[in-house]
Amino acid sequence: MYESILVPTDGSESVAEAISEAIGVADLCDATVHAINVVDTAEISVAHDVELAEIEQGLEGAGSEAVNRVADRASERGVDVRTAIRRGSPAQQILDYADENSIDLIIMGTRGHSGMDRILLGSVAETVVRNANRPVMVTHSEE
Repeated sequence: MYESILVPTDGSESVAEAISEAIGVADLCDATVHAINVVDTAEISVAHDVELAEIEQGLEGAGSEAVNRVADRASERGVDVRTAIRRGSPAQQILDYADENSIDLIIMGTRGHSGMDRILLGSVAETVVRNANRPVMVTHSEE
């Protein structure tokens, strides 16, 4: 049914359910989990050049830790896993990665913002759902 499953992670607790789902489905289908972290360059572009390099390095380090935690959990279950760190717009990078790697299913978490929070903050999950040309499963977190 599924051969490759993409799970975006930012390392927060809000993606824990999505990671569990991705690993569980991959285990059932003998699929590969692709864990991706996207360094949102728009969020840090206002920093000075020296600060920017330090911030990006720190964010990439945190992203690497996040995808490695997914890899460790997947490996414990005997699930094949690949990891990636990308830079740019999170939603666009997730969609691009899915296209480039023939992903069958995207499983991602959301904090469940509503109302004004959602309008002001935007929603990576919503953008992915609206623009993906493959199934997307969204898990909800109250974090």
